[in-house]
Amino acid sequence: MQTDLALHLDAFVAAAEGASFSGAARRLGLTPAAVSKSVARLETGLGVRLFQRSTRSLHLTEEGERLYRQVRLPWAEIGDALEDSRQGGGKPAGALKVALAPTVGREYIVPLLGDFLQRYPDIQPDLRFDNRQVDLVREGFDVAIGGGMGLTEGLVARELAQVRIVPVASPGYLARHPAPGEPSALAPHAGLLRRHIMSGRLTPWVLRNGAGEEVVASVRPVAVFDDPEALARAAASGLGIAMLPLPHALPLLESGELVRLLPGWYAQAKPLCIYYASRKLLPAKVRVFVDHVVAQAAARGYAERFREAERIRES
Repeated sequence: MQTDLALHLDAFVAAAEGASFSGAARRLGLTPAAVSKSVARLETGLGVRLFQRSTRSLHLTEEGERLYRQVRLPWAEIGDALEDSRQGGGKPAGALKVALAPTVGREYIVPLLGDFLQRYPDIQPDLRFDNRQVDLVREGFDVAIGGGMGLTEGLVARELAQVRIVPVASPGYLARHPAPGEPSALAPHAGLLRRHIMSGRLTPWVLRNGAGEEVVASVRPVAVFDDPEALARAAASGLGIAMLPLPHALPLLESGELVRLLPGWYAQAKPLCIYYASRKLLPAKVRVFVDHVVAQAAARGYAERFREAERIRES
């Protein structure tokens, strides 16, 4: 009976997190029918309906939401404890599912993996690159790395670096147009704007400096992008001036494909963080990965690099 209850709770939690029986089945290595049957037996045992079912969707009922909130973290901790026992008392091992902002992941996190894998050869990072904000728990991620993720219940963020956004343009663009000397001089310039991928709103150019001044700058819009990598490439191609987060701008500034404009003026972005679920017993593979990324980010000076780039090819 207790074994059956464990199986039913596994099915319920996986279905709640994935909002589908088929997604839960893939995660648990079962068939959708087996997951559905387990959930139905749990509902029968509890005497309540946990899901509203239709041919196209699966939604938690009020009772299901309550049960999910109460059992999700304790059940995950029990699973972690059992997994650690199977792995020899907490030896770091197993697949590690990591969500990464694409540029941040490729440029700054992938280079940290060599030392990590030498030290922990039994861990297999499974890296997923996406600009959207993932739901860490519902999508089954162990860790996410990026900026601006909402801190929902049961989520922890460790800051890697504050991130500034700076105005940039290509040498080719600046050969055709004089570089602005102050924010007000941006008005006649071709502007490459960014649309927030979640809200759909255009990001305003709110510039500040070390003296505490703040200015809302205007430009002549020529194109709008919802992807920061495409925005960076458009600026490097000479299409106009863009405001770029330093993690995206630095490789192009260092190669000379972009030039930093208006030294001392910048906008502030959400900090770059590493996110993971808050648990009393954190899986060993997650704990060592988080500690490694935090330590290496500090050792490589990411905080200093992402805070300012005045020294790099200013105009």
